[in-house]
Amino acid sequence: MRRVKENAVPGISAGRPALRMGPAELVQAAAMARRFYLEGKSKIQIAEEFGVSRFKVARVLETALERDLVRIEIRVPAELDAERSDALRARFGLRHAVVVESPADGADESPDPENLGEVAADLLGELVTEGDVLGLAWGRSTIHMAAALDRLPPCTVVQLTGVYDAGTAERGSVEAVRRAAQVSGGEAHPIYAPMLLPDPATASALRNQPGIARAFDYFDKVTVAAVSIGSWEAGISTVHDMLPEEERAHYSSLGVAAEMSAHLFDAQGRRVGRDLGERCITVEADRLRRIPEVVAIAGGRRKSEAIGAVLRSGLVTSLVTDTVAADFLLKDFTPAPRPALERADPDGD
Repeated sequence: MRRVKENAVPGISAGRPALRMGPAELVQAAAMARRFYLEGKSKIQIAEEFGVSRFKVARVLETALERDLVRIEIRVPAELDAERSDALRARFGLRHAVVVESPADGADESPDPENLGEVAADLLGELVTEGDVLGLAWGRSTIHMAAALDRLPPCTVVQLTGVYDAGTAERGSVEAVRRAAQVSGGEAHPIYAPMLLPDPATASALRNQPGIARAFDYFDKVTVAAVSIGSWEAGISTVHDMLPEEERAHYSSLGVAAEMSAHLFDAQGRRVGRDLGERCITVEADRLRRIPEVVAIAGGRRKSEAIGAVLRSGLVTSLVTDTVAADFLLKDFTPAPRPALERADPDGD
C-alpha cells in the first residue's frame, strides 16, 4: 500500500541542495501533489486544471519529492516480508512468492504455521477467476487454507488426492473441497477414497468407480491448484506415516527428500519411487505439470530442504512459506539451473 504524507512546512532532506520555494509555489506544489497522489488524477488533467503544461506538472511533482513535501512509503502488513518474498521469487523463477513471519515461539520445529493457510487463502482469492477449476490436494496446510477462505469467484472445486484416512474425510480434504465450493458458489467434486491402497489393482479399481472417475476427468481442466509439501520423516509426510517401516526404509534408500501429493522427489527434484504412485489415488505428475498455476504451501525449518527439492522439480509455480524456510532457501540452497515457470520435466522424459 502506498501512503503519502503532506508536510505543512517545507523540509530539506540531508544531502540535497537547498531549493527555495515561495509560498505560492509551495501551495501549488502541495495542491498538485494532492491531485496526483491522493486523488489519482493524471498529469494532463492537473495541467488543464492549473493552466500549465504537463511538463511543468512533472517538474513540480519532482520538486515536491525533493523538498519532502511528499513522502512515499511502501507498506505491507507486518506479517508479510516483502523483501524476502521478492528475493525468493527472483531466485527460483517463481510467478508468486509470499513469505510470512515465522511464529516467535517454536518456529524452528513447527512445520506449516497456521498463518500460512490464512495468507494462502488470500492469495487464492487473487489468483482464481470466474470459471476457473480449482484443485486441492491433501495436506494440513491446504486444509487450514480452505478453512480461512472468505472469498472466491464462482469456480469448480475438485479434490486432487485421496484422503489420509477415509474415516476423517469430514475433517480433511473432502471438507476442504466442500468449504471452497461453498465460498465460491461452484460445484464440488470430492474423492471419497484413501490416498494409499495396498496394491495397484485395488487403486485402479477405485479410479474406475463413477464418483472418483468424474473427479479425475476434471484434472486436465484444473487452472489453479493448491498443494502441500512434506519432508521424508515421521509427522511431516503423510505418505511416510501411512507406509510400514520396511517400505519407508526402501524409499529412503532411493534418496527421497520430499513428498508432494504422493509423489516422491530426491534432493535434486527428480522423481523417485514411481511404483508408489501406482498404488495411490492422486493427480499424476504430468497432469500437475500442465496446470497453469500450482501454489505450494509449506514452511518451517524441518520442511526447508523438502521445499527446495520440490522447487527444483519444476512442478510448482508459486510458493507461500515462512521466514525460517525462506532464509534457508535464499542462503543455503542452490536452485535448479532452469526456472520453475518453464514447466520443464526434471525426469528427462
